[in-house]
Amino acid sequence: MTTKKFTGKTAIITGAGQGIGFEIARQMAAEGAAVLINDINEALVKTAAGKIVAAGGQCCALAGDAADLVFIRQMVDTAVKQFGHLDIAIANAGITLFGDFLNYPVESLQSVMRLNLQGSFFLAQRAANQMIKQQSGGSILFMSSVTGHQAHQDLAAYGMTKAALEMLAKSLVVELSPHQITVNTVAPGATLTERTTEDAEYKNTWSRITPMGRPATVEDVANSVLFLVSPASGHITGQNIIVDGGWTAVSTSPY
Repeated sequence: MTTKKFTGKTAIITGAGQGIGFEIARQMAAEGAAVLINDINEALVKTAAGKIVAAGGQCCALAGDAADLVFIRQMVDTAVKQFGHLDIAIANAGITLFGDFLNYPVESLQSVMRLNLQGSFFLAQRAANQMIKQQSGGSILFMSSVTGHQAHQDLAAYGMTKAALEMLAKSLVVELSPHQITVNTVAPGATLTERTTEDAEYKNTWSRITPMGRPATVEDVANSVLFLVSPASGHITGQNIIVDGGWTAVSTSPY
């Protein structure tokens, strides 16, 4: 019998009630991982966990604010208590608040930075300390964005946080490599999710301007994430994979 590639591993995935986060969790569980999934929406994350369990996976749901330090500690402690250890942490939770730079309110900036940066930073910190305690290595992954590479209208604050996450991954190579912990990022481009498909023109617009002729699916993004946290990429750290069908190579504006 072929052993699944994440058998015996435990992962935390934030922002996993739907979309990219859920697909990452679904695929990891299907490959043998025990997953703790988080979302701010309790009903959403419980439904998501139910789907994974119904498909034969190991999953527990924990609703809460992925930027809150007390809750971050709770997530790590719960994963260890439930499954015995922690091997993978994926900081997927994030918020996008559009607005032009000249009138962008401080409240919006603080909200974007709190979840996208503070939440990711301290999940990595708490997870890394647990992995070091276990002395068995591990993997941490941040969810970046093409907006951290190319300017996008009304997304100065969001793009800034995503570029910062890629620098954070590079910085952590220095401190975490001696403990055999890899740290990488994935930067999705336009992706079909429950949120983006609310815009009736989204798929057509991004199909027209993406060199590969379509926006990404959640499966496309999850495939790259699973590679970077798998044993197959054990010597890859401080790196970023852009999943955008070639859009950043040409940067055609959607406007």
